Amino acid sequence: MRRNLLLSISITLTSLIFLLVVQQAAFAGPPLVCHPFEIGNARSLPWSGSNWRDVDKKYDINRLVDDTLSLLTAETPILVRMETLRRATIYAVWSMNDPEVSYPVKDATVANALLSRLKGRVPYSGVKSDRKPTALALFDYGYLAESFKQAGDGSRGVDLAKDVDGYAMIVKAIAIGEGDPAMEFAAALASSDGPRGAHPSLRDAHLAHLRKAVAGANEGSLLARNLVTHFSNMGKTIGELRASVATGRN
Repeated sequence: MRRNLLLSISITLTSLIFLLVVQQAAFAGPPLVCHPFEIGNARSLPWSGSNWRDVDKKYDINRLVDDTLSLLTAETPILVRMETLRRATIYAVWSMNDPEVSYPVKDATVANALLSRLKGRVPYSGVKSDRKPTALALFDYGYLAESFKQAGDGSRGVDLAKDVDGYAMIVKAIAIGEGDPAMEFAAALASSDGPRGAHPSLRDAHLAHLRKAVAGANEGSLLARNLVTHFSNMGKTIGELRASVATGRN
């Protein structure tokens, strides 16, 4: 009995220590917003530098909705979708309250329009549709909603997606898409709360998503490089990160 109790305590402590490591993994700000994704030479929204908020100050915000949707095709990889939606969030939401961005957005008109257009691409419940387009539509809408929430963060006065459970949509997209590891990466970030780590109610799910993302990332792939960048204090290679993730327990 005593031995089982000590084993249980040991497992619990191991899990807590691992979660603390995950929670401090390179998140100096909202992970969906403040940390760019490496996408190689893929096309995305205009950008002027390597900094996470280097918007193109000459870019016409009135083009944002149409430009974003045109980039989110059926062939667009998940990581490119994530970076495109991250940039769209900075243009349409973050820039309203961050003077360092210096981009002239006065209100949430464009942000609301983009959210509405992505919502409109999600098939109605019960309507028969192909799996891949449905999964991508759910992912895009859910990911943008969670990005808007992280950009608002309660302190920036933006609550555009407060009633949208974007994380649940990402999880549903994963199920429909048969466990895409890049979507698992997105879900791990969406279930995180920046410097405070994973949302208390989602800690186990956060860890599970991270494990699946790491397991599905091939050495040298864009996904592997992005995972290592975003969780750099857990490993400098995907192999090290995989070993670190394996030490955690639900």
